[in-house]
Amino acid sequence: MRIRATVAAVTGALALSALVIPSAAQADDAHRSTVSDVARAAQSAIGAGSGAKSGARSLAAESAPGQLDLTFSKFTVNGGKPIAVGTTATKTVPTTFTVTHASDVNIFASDFALDVELYRGSFESPTNELYGDVAPTCKAVSSTVATCKGQIAIWPQYDLIGNADATTWKAMGFAVDYNGEDPKNPDVSKIGFALQDGLGTARVQRQSSLTVNAAPEPVKKGGTITVTGKLSRANFDDLKYHGYASQPVKLQFRKKGSSTYTTVKTIKSSSTGTLKTTVKASVDGYWRYSFAGTTTTPAVTTAGDFVDVR
Repeated sequence: MRIRATVAAVTGALALSALVIPSAAQADDAHRSTVSDVARAAQSAIGAGSGAKSGARSLAAESAPGQLDLTFSKFTVNGGKPIAVGTTATKTVPTTFTVTHASDVNIFASDFALDVELYRGSFESPTNELYGDVAPTCKAVSSTVATCKGQIAIWPQYDLIGNADATTWKAMGFAVDYNGEDPKNPDVSKIGFALQDGLGTARVQRQSSLTVNAAPEPVKKGGTITVTGKLSRANFDDLKYHGYASQPVKLQFRKKGSSTYTTVKTIKSSSTGTLKTTVKASVDGYWRYSFAGTTTTPAVTTAGDFVDVR
């Protein structure tokens, strides 16, 4: 069973609370077993309505239940770059954010939890959510401001529903002050909480793969070189790689002794993602394929395949 840490480890105090992620057979709703659900439940318990997601916070004292005077800002994930995910390996990317809070909100308390998440769908009822595997660390820069570093970890076999996950995700922040309640079974009407939508966005992509083979090797000058390959990408529906059809791919060449590739021609991948074209052999050099990428699939370029021309 997978354990997902869901609260902040802040400088000066460690607040660790984990929830068990079920086995793959039980994982359909596993992404909802997080501290953010406690915050959502607390919001519902006091009838907070939609105001809580805007960033507005009540000035409730730290020991009192209700909305906390706490906001998130300056959120980044993966340095602003898309997140390319394959079919098996866990993809972990860094997050950074700033937390601003009232002086009577103690984010360093042992029973205080906070983090950020990515979600798609609606704020009120997300279709899917992504979190980190370890708690973020936060450092106080003043009595009311802290900067935090965390992560988003995507386990394809547990976290991805299907190819629809290759899209733009939205970011939200959440915090829970348990006020002495048992984190494993809190009375949500007695805890403090904060929920904030609109922190930013992140694009999740289907990892790409590209191969090349130039033959024969060696080849006579003036002879024909056949360059084959295949463009594939991760399929989140069955967690396998499949050919990426009808995509423009550049055939590029670098002469031996040079450091620069030039584009010789552009061809399209077949219905199964395969690539094949021919060129005339003139000088020794390296042949490669290069794919520029799409919104759902990142760019990829092969290493050069050397052909000796005699």
